[in-house]
Amino acid sequence: MGRGKVELKRIDNKSSRQVTFAKRRNGLLKKAYELSVLCDAEVALIIFSTRGRLFEFSTSSCMYKTLERYRSCNFNSEATAAPETELNNYQEYLKLKTRVEFLQTTQRNLLGEDLGPLNMKELEQLENQIEISLKHIRATKSQQSLDQLFELKRKEQQLQDVNKDLRKKIQETSAENVLQMSCQDVGPSGSSGHANQANQQQHFHPACDPSMRIGYQRNFLDQLNNE
Repeated sequence: MGRGKVELKRIDNKSSRQVTFAKRRNGLLKKAYELSVLCDAEVALIIFSTRGRLFEFSTSSCMYKTLERYRSCNFNSEATAAPETELNNYQEYLKLKTRVEFLQTTQRNLLGEDLGPLNMKELEQLENQIEISLKHIRATKSQQSLDQLFELKRKEQQLQDVNKDLRKKIQETSAENVLQMSCQDVGPSGSSGHANQANQQQHFHPACDPSMRIGYQRNFLDQLNNE
């Protein structure tokens, strides 16, 4: 008949509890020794009895070396005993550190450095990444060139409009100056009577007549534009 399953709970009987402790302790120490020999593993075992007695086993010459190695690992006893937020921050730091190292390695590979450890498949993937990056760079450069070209055309059109307005103002100002000079030349010269009237008829200029000034000014502007 098979052995029944032992219920895992505290043994109330003191004598039975001490006997079970001794048997299981010796079995645990034996298993730790076998594990270290068979698997060449570094094992350290510490047991305290209810009375405070110490039982230990260590594959190293000194238990302290194994404990120091335990403290220096990524998840040491201090990190385990730290609050949950600090542990999460530490784990996030490890993830970011791994990510940074991966990006630095990728960057060196893209620059053609440290390619020795890569196999053929990884080199092909790297080549595809470089080709995609070059396409993206060319597309970005072409778009920037088009944007600059459109901006230059827009500024050119603005300058042409400003130049056109300035030419129009200069032509209008020149026409007004010519009309004023013409009126001054045919004005009264100090004589009176029929002599003054004859002089005005002889030097009569169409531009001095208000009714003809607009047409004259328009003809003058047309001549300037034709020039």
